[in-house]
Amino acid sequence: HVIDTKALLKKVRKIEIKTRRLSDHVFGGEYHSTFKGRGMTFSEVRQYQFGDDVRAIDWNVTARYNEPFVKVFEEERELTLMLVVDVSGSEAFGTRSQFKREILTEIAATLAFSALQNNDKVGLLLFSDQVELFIPPKKGRSHILRIIRELLEFEPQSLKTNISNALEFLSGILKKKAIVFMLSDFMDQGYEKTLRIAAKKHDLTGIRVFDPVEVKLPNLGIVPLRDAETGAVQWISTFSKKIRKNYETQYRQHVSAYEELFSKNGAGKLSCSVEESYVKKLLGYFKARM
Repeated sequence: HVIDTKALLKKVRKIEIKTRRLSDHVFGGEYHSTFKGRGMTFSEVRQYQFGDDVRAIDWNVTARYNEPFVKVFEEERELTLMLVVDVSGSEAFGTRSQFKREILTEIAATLAFSALQNNDKVGLLLFSDQVELFIPPKKGRSHILRIIRELLEFEPQSLKTNISNALEFLSGILKKKAIVFMLSDFMDQGYEKTLRIAAKKHDLTGIRVFDPVEVKLPNLGIVPLRDAETGAVQWISTFSKKIRKNYETQYRQHVSAYEELFSKNGAGKLSCSVEESYVKKLLGYFKARM
């Protein structure tokens, strides 16, 4: 196990170097303008100094003291970024499940470092059909490294998915508005109501990460298909066009339900195949929102 830890730390470090570079060069400013916007709060007044913006003069105070005073603004206090990540069985599905997990981790880490750069707190919620792990929002590099470590090696208790459950837990613990990124394949249903509530309160974005292999069942003859969520094995004939078609239809239904629900409730959404560049996808998403 000692070697495992060493290998894991090496992996964490590799992800840190890669995602930190991304967040510094690419996402820092974008993340900032997307979520911070023009959130200025008034903090105090001080005497006018040469070069101050005339528009910042506080006329009431100026009239009272017979000399010019200006309002000082500061950007609104830090925000909280909450990463809500699906660790259920279906997330491990695909030809390169380890690879998929690393992509999920890299996306989450990039967002986390972008938040860190903006002096925001970052929290993590891992879920299956239950809340598997909750790390309360905090600042700092070591905190983010812990998040990366959990994302890479956490073993869930359950293999099922319940998005509604995760959103409900979130609403219970986050008192103030937060930036919430939910990373999942969204192979679930019945989460309309909790999504509506969460999207009203928070700045919510769904990131669907998928493996192209999941979209279509290949024609491989008679194969044992293990249900990733129940663990039950069923022998099915992938020769059968009907079975392949059914599978595809069901898959597409989940995807379009996800897209529709997020759009309808004013939440952001993006889908990223493990073969695509998530950097391009995230950048495009941030730019479109500005």
